Amino acid sequence: MLTIEWSTAGGWQVPHIKPFGNLSLHPACSSLHYGIQLFEGLKAYRGDDNKVRLFRPMLNMNRMAKSAERACLPPFDRSELQECIRKLVETDQDWVPHSDSASLYIRPTFVGTEPSLGVKKPAHALLYVILSPVGFYFSTGTNVSLWADPKYIRAWKGGTGDCKMGGNYGASLSAQNEAVGHGCQQVLWLYGDDHQITEVGTMNVFLYWTNENGEEELLTPPLDSVILPGVTRQSILDLTRKWGEFKVTERRLTMAQLCSALKQQRVKEMFGSGTACMVSPVDRILYQGENLHMPSMENSQLSSRLAKELTDIQYGRVPSDWTVLV
Repeated sequence: MLTIEWSTAGGWQVPHIKPFGNLSLHPACSSLHYGIQLFEGLKAYRGDDNKVRLFRPMLNMNRMAKSAERACLPPFDRSELQECIRKLVETDQDWVPHSDSASLYIRPTFVGTEPSLGVKKPAHALLYVILSPVGFYFSTGTNVSLWADPKYIRAWKGGTGDCKMGGNYGASLSAQNEAVGHGCQQVLWLYGDDHQITEVGTMNVFLYWTNENGEEELLTPPLDSVILPGVTRQSILDLTRKWGEFKVTERRLTMAQLCSALKQQRVKEMFGSGTACMVSPVDRILYQGENLHMPSMENSQLSSRLAKELTDIQYGRVPSDWTVLV
């Protein structure tokens, strides 16, 4: 694991790569009491050429820096942290699976370690990184069922929904457990009186459809402080805009619009995207007592194409400046 300590008095200390082990924290540690903490998630992939690659790691560094600013944690040199992570993965590269269906998950974590019960900006912090081999995120494969109920809200404007903070995830577990109780795998998070679609569980969401104007369109909700700026989300936007084959839009989408499009058979595919799951087609949505069945299962050409193009880059089958060699 990688550890780097910081304090107001001494600044950033020398990074250490050392054997995986427990942390020693003061009982009054500010991250434990007040949630002054954040994390990131990225992966290392072993290609057919046996080379190990990181996928767009600077996007993770940028997002982590934004989360740190929101949490009143100190700024850091993004390029230096990326290099520290690269060195850690290089040291532990034997743990990167020899498989194109598995990878090495990288979890940078940043916590306030202020040894005080005072509610204040921490004068001490710890940035550390741990690693773990991972396979498929969903035990049933990549197709997900969703439970949509407006009584739970994941994030709100002016909040921390656009930051990767632990509190966003811990507070979602109650809704997640209720979704499972309704026979669904994930929550479709809604926002506002008009039931705007925001995210799918821990994923960004995309709708591929024929819109109200008869245009073929790939739509995803905009980054308006409610949505987490996902790396896979940005990569899908970049790829499809480069293709230039259909309209690609970031705008709001409501459940009423989705229900209307389903009745008119204008929906082609709906899928979630994220580092853990890559691209996951949506099978059905349980909303207001009705199961809305998505045509994604019968017509998953776009999601399959995106998954292939992204994994071809990640595993080095297609050369790209999106990857960083370890």
